[in-house]
Amino acid sequence: MAASRLPGKVLKELGDKPMLAWMVVRARRAKLIDEVVVATTTDPEDDVVAFFCEEQGYPFYRGSMHDVLDRYYQAARLFEAKVIVRLTADCPLIDPGMLDSNIQTFLDADPPLDFAANRLPMERTVPIGLDTEVCTFAALETAWREAKEPHHREHVMPFFYEHPERFNNLHITHEPDYGYLRWTVDTPEDWMLLKKIVAHFDGRDDFRWEEVLALVQAHPELSEINAEVEHKDYREVDDRR
Repeated sequence: MAASRLPGKVLKELGDKPMLAWMVVRARRAKLIDEVVVATTTDPEDDVVAFFCEEQGYPFYRGSMHDVLDRYYQAARLFEAKVIVRLTADCPLIDPGMLDSNIQTFLDADPPLDFAANRLPMERTVPIGLDTEVCTFAALETAWREAKEPHHREHVMPFFYEHPERFNNLHITHEPDYGYLRWTVDTPEDWMLLKKIVAHFDGRDDFRWEEVLALVQAHPELSEINAEVEHKDYREVDDRR
């Protein structure tokens, strides 16, 4: 709830439900995901998130505000996850079909992977907002034990892609390249765009990412709404810590 550029964003309404509900509902539709767990914080501001999860029956864990790597690790340990799929709660258009494709790629790899992502810093081919990062529990435990830099602790996965010599990593790419599109919610402009996209589908919450792509290609003025928003560098950390 303490997001710096759009406070309270995870519970802001999109259509008929809060953004967090969009995340859980859509992620649960992925056939290869066994359980969706909300990893929120112990900060009093996030009491409302915990209450919402309790009310909706969503499994959740509360941990550190800024050491998000520890929060993820403790949640994964508590729920006995063998493979962790990291989604950020500001991506309400997360696509179950793309999730399944990414996870299947991870599971089918030979030799086995430690980490896979469909986005890496300065190199993405899917719209911002469809990001998926996958890792084994063993790899996550290594990062949790060894990562020291503040951005490693706050952004969970950078330890993997900054140490490719340590891990068997895979960057999952898409052709053609749509990495210039922005469908996440980090600013008021982002929220405005997502509200228009959701309204277009008239109450549906099962539309595919390809349908959103067709919409923004047919109406390029939509992408102009948040075109000036600068995406944060993954090394930035919250200076309120």
